[in-house]
Amino acid sequence: MPVVDTACWHKWWLSGMAAACLAVMVTVWLLPRGGQEYQTQIGEIRRVPLADGSIATINTASDIDVKLAKDQRDVVLERGEAWFQVAHDRTRPFVVTAGRVRVVAVGTAFSVRREEEGAQVLVTEGVVEAWARGAEGHKIRLAAGHQAYVGDNAAIRPEAAPPSAVDRALAWRGGKVELVDETLADAAEEFNRYNERKIVIRDKQLASERFNGVFRVDDPEGFVRAVGQSLNVHVDDDGRQLEIG
Repeated sequence: MPVVDTACWHKWWLSGMAAACLAVMVTVWLLPRGGQEYQTQIGEIRRVPLADGSIATINTASDIDVKLAKDQRDVVLERGEAWFQVAHDRTRPFVVTAGRVRVVAVGTAFSVRREEEGAQVLVTEGVVEAWARGAEGHKIRLAAGHQAYVGDNAAIRPEAAPPSAVDRALAWRGGKVELVDETLADAAEEFNRYNERKIVIRDKQLASERFNGVFRVDDPEGFVRAVGQSLNVHVDDDGRQLEIG
């Protein structure tokens, strides 16, 4: 009759249990654990690879929460703006929620910008569907090169966007602000998204002047100097804010 070394068997059993526990822990670690939050500060632009192979490029002062489940990939855009390059997976739609607005894609690239009463959706690749919660029968399909504003009240305003306009709208991914016939008021508002020091336009009539140029998002001083030289107006930098007019 064979003799069993109980001490050796006990060690083997403990080793087997440890390995099994480790396998369980690894499995749990690899499965979704309730979501991952990503935030950016003012002036910060962050590129985040997601676990499903997608990429989220997050604009200034933004906050997203990502939950990757077996049947669906959910992103909640709490504030700000993000561009998503979605890994193709027909079994798991990629759903972005911004307030009451829903945007759904399978494998595509698009941006969503949260606004006070809705969201701006811009598609750079593929097709997405967008609608407001509670108005599922009132959806819009957007193909590459198109954008639309979707309101929390279900109002939809589609806008044609030529390739140049799409590139300009997403220039922030490269740390740029591209202005083409923009009012100074709109340009100042854009720069103020990225900087603690704000641009203030004192002259309301001057605020409606149009301006063109390409600037770094973190160079409001360069923009203000260019405005002063181009329009021959007074600019002032008191160390706290930048004044035009």
